[in-house]
Amino acid sequence: MTVEIRTQSVKPVRHTYAHIARRFGDKPASRYQEATYDLQSEVNHHYKPLWDPEHDLYDARRTAIVMKDWYALKDPRQYYYGSYTIARAKQQEGLDRQMEFAEKRELLRGLPQEARDAIVFAIVPLRHFEWGANTNLSHISAYGWSTAITQAAIMGAADRLGLAQHYSRIGLLVDGNTGSTLDEAKAFWIEHGDWQPLRREVERVFVTRDWFEVLVAQCLIADGLVFPLFMQQFDAWLARRHGPGLSTLLDYPMRLHDEGVRWADAMVKTAAAESEANQALLSGWARTWRERFLASLKPLAEATMGDEGEVALAQVDAALGVRLAKLGLSV
Repeated sequence: MTVEIRTQSVKPVRHTYAHIARRFGDKPASRYQEATYDLQSEVNHHYKPLWDPEHDLYDARRTAIVMKDWYALKDPRQYYYGSYTIARAKQQEGLDRQMEFAEKRELLRGLPQEARDAIVFAIVPLRHFEWGANTNLSHISAYGWSTAITQAAIMGAADRLGLAQHYSRIGLLVDGNTGSTLDEAKAFWIEHGDWQPLRREVERVFVTRDWFEVLVAQCLIADGLVFPLFMQQFDAWLARRHGPGLSTLLDYPMRLHDEGVRWADAMVKTAAAESEANQALLSGWARTWRERFLASLKPLAEATMGDEGEVALAQVDAALGVRLAKLGLSV
C-alpha cells in the first residue's frame, strides 16, 4: 500500500479589510493600521450638536489647522489598544517594584525635614497639573479628527491620571501614608501665590476651543517646560543636597514624557510641513503659550531652587527653543 502525502496551500481571497486595502493595497496589514486608519465617523451624524450648531458632531473644522489627509498624523509609537495596554502593564510592574523598594528602604521618609518639605511643595502638587493635562487630552480626543489623533490622545489622558496617582504615592511615601501631604499639596495648588500663575495657565487651556491649539499648549509647551524643570532640574538640585532618593521615583514620569515628546513632535512637525498657513499658525500658538507658561513657572523655579531656579528655567527654555526649531516652527 502506498501513502502519498500532498501539501496544498489555500490562497486567501483578500489579505485585509477593504478600507485598509483601498489605502495600502491588498496585502497583510499591521494591527496598528487595522485599528487606526479610516475609522473616523464622517457620515450619518443625524443631527447638529445643540451646544455648537455650526459644526457637525464630528467635524474637521473644529481646528484652524488644515490637512489633506488627517491620517498622516500617525503615532510614531504605533500604539493601539492592545499594544498600549501591554506596554503600560509591564511598565507598571517595574514601577511597583521601585515604589516597594523606596518604601522598605524609607528613601523619602528618611530624608531631612527640609528635603521632605521641598518634595511636598515642588512635586506633589503636580498631581493637579496632571489632572489638568488629563482634561486637555480628553478634549483633544473628544473633538479631534481622525482615529490616529483621537486614540493616541485618550491613551495619553489615561497616562496623565496614572501620573497624578504616582505623585500622590510619592506624597504618601513622604508622610508615612497619613495623607497629610496630599492636603498640603492641594492647598499649595489652589492657594499658594507661587503656584497660581501655573494654575491660571492650565485653566486657560481648559477654555481654548481649538483642539490642535490645546495639543500645542499642553503637550508641546507646558509639558516641554514642566517635566524637565521638575523631573530633571529640581531632582538634580535636591540630589546634590540630600542624595538621589527621589530620582528613582521620577524615572517613570520622564519615560512617559519622552514617549509623549515623540508623539507631540510628530503631530506638530507633520502639520507644520503641510502648508505655510499651518506653519505660521502653529508658530504663533507656540510663541504665545511659551511666553505664558515660562512666566508662570518663574516664581516656582525660584521658590523651589532659590538662586539656581532662574538658571534652571533658562536651560529648560533654551532646550525647548531648539526642539521647536527642529519641528519647523518660527520661534
